[in-house]
Amino acid sequence: MVDLVLTTERRTELAALLADEQRLNTEFPKVAEYLDASPVLPGTGDERADAAFDLRLVHYMTGDRSFSANPYWDIVAPSVSEHDGRRVVNGGRPNGSARLGFAQTVLQSSYAYAIPSPETIDWVAGFCEGRTVVELGAGRGYWAAQLRAAGLSVAAYDSEPPDRSDNPSFTKTIGQKDIWFPVGTLDDYRARTCRGSDDVLFLCWPPGWGNPMSAEALTDFEAAGGERLIYLGEPKGGKTGSDAFFDALASGWELKSGDPQYVSWWNLADRAQAWVRR
Repeated sequence: MVDLVLTTERRTELAALLADEQRLNTEFPKVAEYLDASPVLPGTGDERADAAFDLRLVHYMTGDRSFSANPYWDIVAPSVSEHDGRRVVNGGRPNGSARLGFAQTVLQSSYAYAIPSPETIDWVAGFCEGRTVVELGAGRGYWAAQLRAAGLSVAAYDSEPPDRSDNPSFTKTIGQKDIWFPVGTLDDYRARTCRGSDDVLFLCWPPGWGNPMSAEALTDFEAAGGERLIYLGEPKGGKTGSDAFFDALASGWELKSGDPQYVSWWNLADRAQAWVRR
């Protein structure tokens, strides 16, 4: 594990912030909530590693974009290890920890449900081959921002863009960005003029539990002539996608590749898959 190296100025800033409980709660309530709860939650058993994780979380979640182009990854990367052939954020323990589990909820709400490692961003770029990435259900647009930074053409949409709607998965919270990339509405998506074979549909953790969103998005994409799909989520029967979505994939699409370097939280079964239409 490589320790986070902070400048003297940044250490002084963080020390002043953490010493002022009222200011911390006012300016960064999610960070304050995590710091209040984490000491009483079981950690990984490695106190130094747990403290280093907390420092990364506080540093990146109370800073600006000058600190990192991909803060989500920089927070979790040192806690990644390989388990059962998968790269997972578990702090070096097969079962992770309650403390990491709480951090997971904070980070997913602040950034995205899926973790954008540099390797996965490169994998997506290789599959797209210059096509425009069209993300539906983009949430805060964090993945869209990472893909755009990698040089891809990206358009992002959500039924409830967090900067102008009450999105229950990505709530407005003081001290964190509503969006990381411009996120249009579904009306904006329907008004697009360039759609179909020049696009790659990107679905990152589409809602499960029978929600029709994923199946409807795929049907609409097929009707427009779409031929390539990136899916980040769990298998059929998991927390993402509907049965109708997976049935449509099985009947009309071919799995082209899966990203072997994809990083997930230890308690999830999501993966990254690239599909092409038959």
